[in-house]
Amino acid sequence: MLLRDKAIVVTGGSGAIGTAFGIVAAREGARVLLVGRDTQRLAEAQEAASAGGGEVATFVADVTSSEQVRAFISAAAEQFGRVDGLFNNAGIEGAIAPFAEYPEEEWDRVVDVNLKGVFLGIRHVLPVMQAQGSGAIVNTGTVGSERGGAGAPAYIASKHGLTGLTRAAAVELAGHGIRVNAVFPGIVESPLLRKILGTLAPDVDIETAVEGIGKMTPLGRCVTPEEIAETVAFLLSDRAVGVTGVCVPVDGGLLAALPMPG
Repeated sequence: MLLRDKAIVVTGGSGAIGTAFGIVAAREGARVLLVGRDTQRLAEAQEAASAGGGEVATFVADVTSSEQVRAFISAAAEQFGRVDGLFNNAGIEGAIAPFAEYPEEEWDRVVDVNLKGVFLGIRHVLPVMQAQGSGAIVNTGTVGSERGGAGAPAYIASKHGLTGLTRAAAVELAGHGIRVNAVFPGIVESPLLRKILGTLAPDVDIETAVEGIGKMTPLGRCVTPEEIAETVAFLLSDRAVGVTGVCVPVDGGLLAALPMPG
């Protein structure tokens, strides 16, 4: 079992990727704390993750609050006796709007969740991991962490910032036995993708739109939350003890490809 007896905290624990990771982590022997803001969705994610008999708990919190982040890290350390892994997965896409019309308050909201939330997670788990002399952290970026994109300045900027934060933390914390990496999901088969496509192309059949956008990748399809979860599980496991400061695309080859005319 890849994560046997490891205690892992997951933010964004009730979303598609967070739920998929909870299922994978519990299956692989981890004790898991799912963190999110929606009590009902957390309960559903907990039920799915613990179906195989794993130890899965939940905690309602906002990752932009330093006090609340400290609270869920402390709760995990108290319940499990340690925190071996932190999956900083909480994130929001924010508004889709032209740069000149992008609301300032929306900028603040997106950057707070996507960047400050990751910073706070790392900051507050550090005392626990440093006392243990070990730990692993994985942050959720996106292919937008490496590329530009119209209509989402706050999202793209925050995810670029996450790349720098991951690398800075990896370098600083290596001497404490703590590894820090990131995953870059591409086009993910998820309710969020359907929501975005429904907004951008309301007149197109949603399944046709999902299939069509998946064909943009060399693999010719969207990636799944489960595929991302499996990669995160590896990065948090002892099989990845030599891996830190790395940003791993799980994108069907999207970042590797040159755009073709037409």
